[in-house]
Amino acid sequence: MAGQLRAEDLRIVSSGETGEPSESREILRRDPQSCAIELENVTLRYPIGPFASGSLKSSLMRVFGHREDTPVVEYVDALRNLSLTVNLGERVGILGRNGSGKSTLLRMLAGIYPVNQGKVRVVGQIGTLLELGLGFETESTGRENIYYRGIAMGHSPARLREVEQEIVDFADIGEFIDLPMRTYSAGMGVRLGFAISTQLSPDVLLIDEIFGAGDATFQERALKRIMEVVHHAGIVMLATHDLSLVERLCTRVIWLDGGQLIRDGATAAVMPQFKAFLRGELTLESEA
Repeated sequence: MAGQLRAEDLRIVSSGETGEPSESREILRRDPQSCAIELENVTLRYPIGPFASGSLKSSLMRVFGHREDTPVVEYVDALRNLSLTVNLGERVGILGRNGSGKSTLLRMLAGIYPVNQGKVRVVGQIGTLLELGLGFETESTGRENIYYRGIAMGHSPARLREVEQEIVDFADIGEFIDLPMRTYSAGMGVRLGFAISTQLSPDVLLIDEIFGAGDATFQERALKRIMEVVHHAGIVMLATHDLSLVERLCTRVIWLDGGQLIRDGATAAVMPQFKAFLRGELTLESEA
């Protein structure tokens, strides 16, 4: 049945036990009518050391038995024991304060960050609207990068030839399309990245604060294009601080805080609680 997770359809992005991140990855494309996401007790840690010898931190560590010449490495849990399932047709808004884990969640789903514990399974071809101006081959032209990025997304050269001119037209960077990307401004790289990612409709679309990029004209065009892409994608996950956009686009909301899942439900049910929290009218148990 469409939307149900089947073992034979899974793409394991990353899995591991507590400790070092796992690098196990397997890319598998499946029928977009069966796309899905499943997270099982996922924890992702960032190292935040070592601390310099002679610092107050290292001095305190010596008091508690650490040798001064031993690097002191601490970790922060960016995601903590996170479990959820997203099925075909869902448009999910990811809300939370700065540092809550929204962007980390999307980058983990995209395969950029490996997990330390738990399992991440994604069915379907993933498209990302994350850091649009990054990841290009700067010594190559914009036109060449259309093919590099498109192939990395899993598209064939033949398919890229079909959409090349549409991408060029939407990016609207003129003769720069045939110049090395090291000559581009940051805004030009963003426009080209957006044009590529949105022209090649994925099964699973991951979006992170894209509407803060570019000038006002670009943002207006980007919003119109995003509406079209969201309509065609199998699954959409959107991390943003724009609550009106979430209410407009999303049928479901995931609320994160400190890397933990606070609420997960219909937008109409979760959004009033999150707004009350922002106004200081609702306190989380961890802060009570």
